[in-house]
Amino acid sequence: MAGSLHVLDQAGVQWVRILWCDNANVIRAKAAHRRLLDRGLPDGVGITLAQQALPVMFDSVAPDSGLSPVGEARLVPDWETLAVLPWAPTHAHVLGDMRLDGAPWAHCPREYLRSQVRALAEAGFTARAAFENEFFLLRKTAGGYAPADSTAYAATGALNAHRPFIDELTGALESLGLETEWCYPESAPGQIELTVRHAEPLAAADRQVIYREAVRAIAPSHGYVASFLPKVIEGAAGSGCHLNISLWRDGANAMGDAAQATGLSPTSRAFLAGLMDHLPGLAAVTVPTCNSYRRLAPHFWAGAYRVWGRDNREAAVRVAGGVGNDARLELKMSDASANPYLALGAMIAAGLDGVRRGLEPPAEITVDPGLLAKDERRARGIEPLPATLGDALDHLAADSVLMASLGPERARAYIAVKRMESAALAGLTLEEEVRLLAERY
Repeated sequence: MAGSLHVLDQAGVQWVRILWCDNANVIRAKAAHRRLLDRGLPDGVGITLAQQALPVMFDSVAPDSGLSPVGEARLVPDWETLAVLPWAPTHAHVLGDMRLDGAPWAHCPREYLRSQVRALAEAGFTARAAFENEFFLLRKTAGGYAPADSTAYAATGALNAHRPFIDELTGALESLGLETEWCYPESAPGQIELTVRHAEPLAAADRQVIYREAVRAIAPSHGYVASFLPKVIEGAAGSGCHLNISLWRDGANAMGDAAQATGLSPTSRAFLAGLMDHLPGLAAVTVPTCNSYRRLAPHFWAGAYRVWGRDNREAAVRVAGGVGNDARLELKMSDASANPYLALGAMIAAGLDGVRRGLEPPAEITVDPGLLAKDERRARGIEPLPATLGDALDHLAADSVLMASLGPERARAYIAVKRMESAALAGLTLEEEVRLLAERY
């Protein structure tokens, strides 16, 4: 802790933001002044139990969440995540763990992901993961929001137009310990993809919170509003946040196998089969907003059907990376409106169930399933993914494996929050959704 305090003092930091990410995936913080930190804030800062029962629309407790404004949990800093903010150099941030009566609270998202990492370890594996973000750069106008460019996929004009923003964002991410790898304009107007390197699961989820914070904090100084809302423009592609994962054993990637016809190891096939088995319920956690389901449409590169394929970008799960250390599975049915700890934790729980049960995945689909006739899709066992958040929540509630992984208290609160959001937002037009949510995500 002394080293952390020295870093703060050397940088002239006055305030340290203790961050958490709630069940609606709103990133929140309470800031402690430097003078309060001499002992490391071992008891953290108090937050009402109701914080994990708030929907994205407003600060009102979701009915039947099991939580209320009565009672308090403690948000305890994880000092290993401390970083001075490049865009606000008198402030720093640190990720917080939620504790109740001195123990991890049943509603703590970071602890949920840790529990799934422990389950992986018990099965003999470690993991690497990466969140592959797309986001929109928008400009505020009298009529709402407009995309900051009108270029096409990978068009260099957008790189030129947004170079100052991209350069500042790259410098900020690198200074925060995120290794940037690829950047290009995506298919929709104003849409950018900028990726960061994989990490072990908890660090990867922490990086997703830090990434969103950086993008949204830096954009205004360049005249933009940055939004991770999945669908912003009617008739154009939406923003995903593809969730990549690889399992490792004894220091080697356990996913690829050149001796197999599919290039997949038995471990990879079983993990993939677990994902396929649980996709309908998993959707409630990885694509968890009404707006998410506007993106999950055929021919928009989002994976609208319950299929998998090698480098098939219309599949819900894509096999990527060959057979070496870059072999991995990519969940395309994922976006940045998802709490990253819950999304990655639930993905691990689903895949690990397949490994434990020795499942085999269905046949690979090597075409765009949306181009097949309905009768052919039915004959090949190709099912659409849930069409609405309400449908996905029904599947989650019926999925005993995912519900057990979440635990009864967390599952109850999460589903209550999402039911409240579904009831409040399901009737909105896309324009109304964008106006309400563009700056929440």
